[in-house]
Amino acid sequence: MKLVCAIFATSLFALLLSSAPVGAQDVPKDYQEVLAFLSRSGDFKAKVLKINVPRNDLKVTIAGQSTPTPFGFGGWVAMTKGDTGAEVLMGDLVLTQDEVNPVMSALLEHGIEVTALHNHFFFEEPRLFYMHVHGHGEAMNLAHSIKPALDLIPKPPATAPSGAPAAAPAFNLVALDKIVGQQGESLGSVYKFTLGRDDLNLKEHGATINARMGLNSWAALAGNEADAQIAGDIAMRESEVEPVLKALRSHKLDVVAIHHHMLGTQPTVIFLHYWGRGSAEELAVGFRAALEVLGK
Repeated sequence: MKLVCAIFATSLFALLLSSAPVGAQDVPKDYQEVLAFLSRSGDFKAKVLKINVPRNDLKVTIAGQSTPTPFGFGGWVAMTKGDTGAEVLMGDLVLTQDEVNPVMSALLEHGIEVTALHNHFFFEEPRLFYMHVHGHGEAMNLAHSIKPALDLIPKPPATAPSGAPAAAPAFNLVALDKIVGQQGESLGSVYKFTLGRDDLNLKEHGATINARMGLNSWAALAGNEADAQIAGDIAMRESEVEPVLKALRSHKLDVVAIHHHMLGTQPTVIFLHYWGRGSAEELAVGFRAALEVLGK
């Protein structure tokens, strides 16, 4: 009997271990400490810690259309290690008009650089601005430096589990994947494509600046098959800007901003934000046309 109990206890312990969240074990200890200190969720992939700063507290409409947070209102901060072990920090914070300058002051006063401030949309309510940030140093020092600014950004309200099934994209995902040429990611009711620009070979302090650090082109689709919205960002060399503009406009996608996100990069990288409304497949064809300019 004692032997049976011992075997049962050992098996139960192994089962409990196997059911523990695997992702948390993959996050390096210093990054776990950063997430705990900032009281934010995040994940670790492709040698990058991504810290989530979503604006779930906001109810956003674009041109009168209710639009979910993953469509383009999920702010973030990312860290990756350079060749000396020091971190490179980059991020994109989503802010209302009245939050912009208090957050900027908190960043500057604590040694975090602000590298860009701009819109991503037209006709959105409330009006939103996107602040790109940059820093380098030891992980916890950077966490201490950026925390005062993040503390000024409301966190998503706590919600009790409803038991209802999670929302899913209302699109023909196989058809969209075929048009774009890669598999997208379901984020609730939003379907998102993200393609890195590794061909630019961008580095800082020996750290590779990859898609998770913000060097990417993306498209997010919300709505349904017949009536969808698309929004996204195209990362371009200077020589690619005009051809991309022509590709988007020829597919009736609205260009809403052209700007930089990062300073002092070699090569210079220009980012272009766009938006459109129509059938999901037509919108995906427009995004695909822009990708073809980039050789994707």
